[in-house]
Amino acid sequence: MKKIKYLMIAMLAICSAVSFTACGDDDDEKSVENNYTVYQKAVNQTVKSQKKNSKVILLVAFGSTWQQAYDAFDTTVEAYKQAFPGYDVFLSFSSAICINRAAAGENVASRNFYAPPFWLTAFAQEGVRYSEIVVQSLQVIPGEEYTRVINYIKDFANNSNGDLDDTYLSKVTLKLGVPLLQDAEKDVNDVATRLNGLYSNYAKESVVTFMGHGNPDAYDTYKANIRYTQLEEALQKYSKNYYVGTVDMMENFKTHVLQRMKANGITSGKVYCHPLMSIDGDHGHNDMAGDDDAWNNGFETNEEGEVEDTSWKMYFSHMGYTCDNSTMIEKGLLELPSIRQIWIDHTKDAISGEPLDFYHSKNPE
Repeated sequence: MKKIKYLMIAMLAICSAVSFTACGDDDDEKSVENNYTVYQKAVNQTVKSQKKNSKVILLVAFGSTWQQAYDAFDTTVEAYKQAFPGYDVFLSFSSAICINRAAAGENVASRNFYAPPFWLTAFAQEGVRYSEIVVQSLQVIPGEEYTRVINYIKDFANNSNGDLDDTYLSKVTLKLGVPLLQDAEKDVNDVATRLNGLYSNYAKESVVTFMGHGNPDAYDTYKANIRYTQLEEALQKYSKNYYVGTVDMMENFKTHVLQRMKANGITSGKVYCHPLMSIDGDHGHNDMAGDDDAWNNGFETNEEGEVEDTSWKMYFSHMGYTCDNSTMIEKGLLELPSIRQIWIDHTKDAISGEPLDFYHSKNPE
């Protein structure tokens, strides 16, 4: 399932590259330039029309094309407006694929989302020019996607396109709110405590698995995948029935979760599955709770030890556990107020802290 998706994404990327570079005539160049200009004008107008305060918070999510995810993002924006009445609040997507598919109306009605650089540029436009810009990462771990968030701010601060006012950039205050599981001690333990508070009744008699995303080894920026292992360890202080796996972390696929369950003597019973992602989007609906099933009187694992083209629901069901639609807890972390509050607290910490130092930005050591 995952491999097919990656191949499709790669093909789309290649097609896009060809469409923008194969033809070098003026019309194509003008089309690309005009698209960029149209997007920037749209964001500029949105910011100008909605500006109420001198300070602003930009929430940066990877993105999605599911209504449930859109609802979670909308609720989060409103929660931020309540928590930070002196700030304007906007939401951006970092994934070009999600932005394009959302605009095309995949799964739900068409909606326009824009990448962080458009928003940052709009914040610096004449007639707006916020005195303080806070960028809050809505990532779960400080991995590959969080790195992109940092680089967006660096490019903005350094006026990489040369189209912003350097005097304004020298005066604006920039802050960065870190991901959910930034700190290996405080954040991991806080999330474990709050998840246990929500699901301890499930864990008394059944297994509760949390499915995170993770990064492939080659993209495990700052070795952030370790947060999933640390979270499982923190959760298991409350109950040995808690497990944390991923769709993309070596040696922590659903097959490895099963191995750890059996090592703890859990060979039957109910298995609840819950996304460990900010939203319940494509991975939650398909990789976790979907009906994809490669069972053929047995499963074959790939070279990484994963069973492809099979959801967690179908996998654990075939492995002898009660795992079906009734045991799917289809809620993203932003839908859980107690977990969402940790992101809000990170934003508060960013605001009360020192302005961002771009040479020693808030990367984990």
